[in-house]
This record gives sequence, structure tokens and C-alpha cells, in this order.
Amino acid sequence: MEDEIVQEFVIESSENLDQVATDLVELERSPGDPALLSSIFRAMHTIKGTCGFLGYPKLEAVAHAAENLLSLLRENEITYSNPVANALLATTDAMREVLTLLETTGAEGDRDYSEIIATLRALAIADADDASPADVPATPAAKDATTPERGGIEDAAHPEPARNVPPPAEMTDQAHPGADSPEEEHLAGDAKAPSADLNIRVDVKLLDALMNLVGELVLARNQIIQYTESVNDPAIVATSQRLNLITTDLQAGIMKTRMQPIGNVLSKFPRVVRDLAQACGKKVRLETDGRETELDKTIIEAIKDPLTHLVRNSVDHGIETPEERLAAGKSEEGRLLIRAFHEGGQVNIEIQDDGAGIDAQKVLDKALDKGLVNNEAAAKMSDRELLSLIFLPGFSTAEKVTNVSGRGVGMDVVKTNIEKIGGTIDLSTAPGEGTAFKIKIPLTLAIVPALIVTSGGDRYAIPQVNLLELVRLNASERRGAVETISGTPTYRLRGKLLPLVDLGAELGVETSHFLDPDDRRSFNIVVLQADDRQFGLVVSDVNDTEEIVVKPLGRQLQNIRHLAGATIMGDGRVALILDVIGLARRANVVTENSDRAAAEATADAAEDGSSVSSLLIVRVGEDRQLAVPLAQVARLEEFEASRLEQAESRQVVQYRGRILPLIDLAQFMGVPATLAASANVPMVVARAGNRRVGLIVDEIVDIVSQAVRLQPISERLGVVGTAVVDSKVTSILDVSELVENFDQSIFEDEFALEGAQ
Repeated sequence: MEDEIVQEFVIESSENLDQVATDLVELERSPGDPALLSSIFRAMHTIKGTCGFLGYPKLEAVAHAAENLLSLLRENEITYSNPVANALLATTDAMREVLTLLETTGAEGDRDYSEIIATLRALAIADADDASPADVPATPAAKDATTPERGGIEDAAHPEPARNVPPPAEMTDQAHPGADSPEEEHLAGDAKAPSADLNIRVDVKLLDALMNLVGELVLARNQIIQYTESVNDPAIVATSQRLNLITTDLQAGIMKTRMQPIGNVLSKFPRVVRDLAQACGKKVRLETDGRETELDKTIIEAIKDPLTHLVRNSVDHGIETPEERLAAGKSEEGRLLIRAFHEGGQVNIEIQDDGAGIDAQKVLDKALDKGLVNNEAAAKMSDRELLSLIFLPGFSTAEKVTNVSGRGVGMDVVKTNIEKIGGTIDLSTAPGEGTAFKIKIPLTLAIVPALIVTSGGDRYAIPQVNLLELVRLNASERRGAVETISGTPTYRLRGKLLPLVDLGAELGVETSHFLDPDDRRSFNIVVLQADDRQFGLVVSDVNDTEEIVVKPLGRQLQNIRHLAGATIMGDGRVALILDVIGLARRANVVTENSDRAAAEATADAAEDGSSVSSLLIVRVGEDRQLAVPLAQVARLEEFEASRLEQAESRQVVQYRGRILPLIDLAQFMGVPATLAASANVPMVVARAGNRRVGLIVDEIVDIVSQAVRLQPISERLGVVGTAVVDSKVTSILDVSELVENFDQSIFEDEFALEGAQ
């Protein structure tokens, strides 16, 4: 029974100290806030009183010294200064250390805390006697701690009340808040704690065991439902439906008991940011949003370290010193925002700072210097890929190694740990404006909804968080809708190019027949999201969606990156769970290198007059037909005419957070446009190296794949020649040359499009 009381005391005191640390940091922004001071004092008073009852003199002495100082703060007899804040925060660390020892060993340990007690006492004396708190030594001599004055170490066993501080509370006082003293009544009135009868503590191991049992129940439920589909007995069908409802409700209830608000993690960051900002000589304001967003406990535990590293990284690397910020025209205090919210069945966490941003060229120079990439690979990288180098092991832009950073260990672990729980991390930055890390993670890992598909006779499960939509194609539709670009089949889905991956062929379980014109079968395309890219997964059959219980793979299979686990289906057979990110990387659909190489190859082919196999056909004017090499096409878009704006003498449009310069091809070719002023504007977002430009057309006609023979009969810059395409004379554009002869000022400074996607 005694062990249970101690355990309860350790848990409650740890929670109180977490809140105290958060309130102390907040108090620096609102000195003298009576609500915060009352909350801090109440927590410290409770810990001290319980220590006296349980017989923990060291912890009681530290808490008593802190309580004395807090009492003077509440009565406005001393001011809340930086030395006072540092001392009180150090006190919470010391008390937490003792609690850890109590939990693990049952004793307070051998460490002497007299210096901390003396510091607290000296701060109270110094400020009360109108001395400067800054003059008080951080660690006074141990002999001062033994002086029997106001909360010294010698009177800790029988402490006398300091001014306006109540004597140590007994356990009976806490059980019956209606104490006789006015101070105790005030404390009880402030607490407003919910009745203990409404809450109980449950061991996490018990919750884990219940979760495992619910997982097995879900598997049994799935098997029974599958069995009843072939049974004609109404009683069995009704019973299975009832079982299905009960299992679903039970599962939801157990899941809810494991859900915790992300605020439990975020509550420690005010202290982290405060201490780190002081160590780095910076001023940082932390803001949080969405603290009530809930996650499964296993996910909460898994994201603590990655989030901590990202926060430290933002303060250390991202936000500038006050002098640098003032020189850049910013306020001297930096802003760090942590935002959490639910979206699309996932939890999104964003860590944003308004610092200096990340210089892609500096990242590249460091990567080359450390040998993480070679010059040939670097030449083909976009800014996005360059920035992703910070996630490589051993990478760091720090000029020197400190106790904060510079060892090149951290960002790679962040990415690995997030991906290990089925999440993704993305980075966006703007030089001089700041950096944002965006994390997407599942709500839970134990039971997830998934789409079951079949390929090569085997079944696979695809987590629904990665699923966008389903498309079914018969043989005749395949001929017109699927094009091959540099050997990769691509499907045009509502005007956007979607790379396709044949699951059976990719995994080597069957030969791909998707592009065989003689194959009369219908095919299914599962449109998936990998990072910020979309691709289509070609499968033989789409079966159904159901909740699956995730089982880890054996040690021999854990290195297969395109598999996330396994599950047992209703018929007792095993189905593998696909890791969509890993599958996309295996199929090379989440890198831009292959696309860029295809663009360069097609452009080169167009320049030397050889055949160009894949072209995007557009119309300008009444009947003028133009073609753009498909490899130079990034996206097909349509904008409302009202969105087009003027920048000096050029037309532009705001596109994906950037300013996209526009070229009106009708005007460029010298033909009158046929678009009505109020109509939507079709546009080809084309690329030339790292630059993007919007080509305004009257109509996007088609994508064709055929052998053409260029005739260089055009002298217009940006037109490499003319050919007969789809039985019509067509001018073939070269976007690179078109951009080179475009007004270059539109690409500079605030209109820079380097790395735009």
C-alpha cells in the first residue's frame, strides 16, 4: 500500500512540476500575474506538504525554500527577475531529480541540495533588502546554506513559517480542503480541481494489453463477417452484424483511452526555448496552436525527440541574434510557432520560424565539402533536393561544434524516426523570411483503415491516409489516356500528368501487360500521395476497404523499404502492408532527376532536328497549333482571368506561394487571341532548368506520341522548327530558348523562381 502512495505522489508531483516550469517561463512575459503566481505557489505548497507527511526531508527543504521565495513574489515584496526565474527553474530540475530517484530506488539519494536552497534564500534576502538580484551569486557557499534564517537547511526538519506562508500542509488538509486558515481557504478556492471520483489512473501496460486484445478481436470479427457472406442463415448474419457494431464501439473506446493531447509534449518547449535562447544570446517568442489535438500514446512518445530537435534547430540555426534582426529590418524578438491540427485522417505538425531561412547554395557547398554528394549529381539537383541534403547523416551547417549543435547528428535521425511511424517531413524556406518544417503522422499505429488490392495473385494493404482516388481503365481507354515519357507510362488525370507504377512488375511477381495494346483486360489505378507527389499504382483488382491490425515484419524482412508490415485477413491468410513512400522511392517517382534528364534529352532532340516522341498540343488564335515537348511541361492549369496581375509591364500570377511570370503565346506568335475577357485562362506551366513560366494558350488540345521530322523554317526565337503533328502543321516550341530571350528582370529578386515546383 505504501508503494502505491509513493507512486501516486511521484506521478502527481511530476505533473505539478511540469506545470510549474511552464508557468515560470510564462511569468517572464507577464511579471506579477496573480493567477500564474497562485498556480505556482499552490503546486509547490502541495508538494512540500505531502513530503512532510511521507518523510522526505530533502525534497521538503527544497520545496520550502522555493515556497518562501514564491510567497514574497505573491505579496509583491520582491520582483520576478531573471536570476529569480533561473533559480526557480533550477529548483524544479532538482526536485524532478529527487522524484526520479524516489520512483526508481525508493530513496532521495545522496546529493546535497544546500546550494540551491541557499541561492533561493539569498535571492529573497537580497531583493527584500533592496539589493540588486543580479549581484546574488548563482551558487552561494555551502556554509551560507546552514545559517538558521528563513528556510535554511538546519530548520528544514522543523521549518518556521516565513511571512504570509502557511505551515506545511498535512495529508488531512489536502483530503479536506476546507481548512481553518484563510490562506488554506484561498488555496482551496484557487484549485478548482475536478472530483477525484471522476478520474482514475490506469497502468499503460494494461492499456497496451487491452489494445492487443482488441486487435485480435478485430481480426476475429473480420473472419466472422467474411464467413457470414457465404451463409444463408439470417440469425448468424444478424449476430455477426451485432458483433461488428460492438467491436467497432469497443475499439473506439479503447483507442480513446490511449489518446493524449499533443499539449503534453508542447508543454516542455517554453522552458527549452527560453534556456536555449539565453544560451545563444537571442530573444525568441514561442507560440503554440492546437494543443488539444490528440494522438495515440505510442505516437506521442515517438515524436518527442524529433520535435525537440526541430525546435532547438530553429532557435539555434534559424532565428538570428537581436542585432542581426534589427539590421535586417525585423523586430529583435524572433517568433517560433508550433501548430498541430487534424487533416485527412492524419495529424499535421508545423514548426515555423521567422529567421534567416536556409541558403540552398550554402547547403550545397557544405555537402560537397563533406563528400555527401558529387559535382555531377549536384548539377542536376533542384533547390528542393538541395535542401533535403540537410537530412543526410553527418550534415551540419554549423561553423563550430557547441553543446547545442554542429556534430551533424540529428536531422537524419528526425527524418528516420518520423518515417518509422509512417509519417513524412517536408521543408520549405525563404531566405530572410524563415523556415517551416511540416510533419504528417498517422493518428495511431495499431489499427488502421486500409484498401486491399490484388496484384500477381497476392493481396496487399494500402493505408488509406495515402489514398487519394481510384481510376478504372479498359483497353480502349488506355490507348488514348496513357503515354510513355522516357520509358515511364504516364496517365493524364484531369489535365495533370500522373506517373504510373505497375505493382506486380515492380515487385517482380508478374510481367507487366499494362502497355500491351493486345491486352484486353481492364486495369485499376490507385492514385496515391507520396511526400508532396502523386503517382498511380496499377493493380489487377481492388477488393475492399477494411480496418487492419498492423503486425511488425520479422527481422529478416525489416530492411525491405517498400513494406510497412503485415496483417492477417479474414480468411486467415497474410497480406503485406505497402509503405507508399518506400514504394515511390523504389520506383523513382519522388525524385526530379529522371524528369529533368528527360526534359534535357527532349530539348536536345528538338534542337538538332531529330524526332520528338511526346508532345503537348495547344491552340492559339483561331487555328494556330503549337507543340511543347512534354518533358518540358511541369503542369497543366486553369486560372480565373481575375487572378492575372501586372508587375511593371509583365503579366504574372500568384502560384504556389510564388510569382509566376506569364507569356501569352497568341501575342508571342502575332495572332489574335480568342479567349473572352471573363473566361478561365488555360495555362501550361513549363520549365527551363530551375525556372518556371506560365504559357497562356487558348486551348489545351491533346498529348500525342509520334515520330515527327522538324523543318527549321522558323526564325522566331523560341521556335525550333515546324512539323506535321496529328495531320496539322505545328510550330514546335523550345521553352528554354523562350525563357532565355524573355525579360530576365522578371526572374530576379522578388520574382525569383529558382526551385519553384
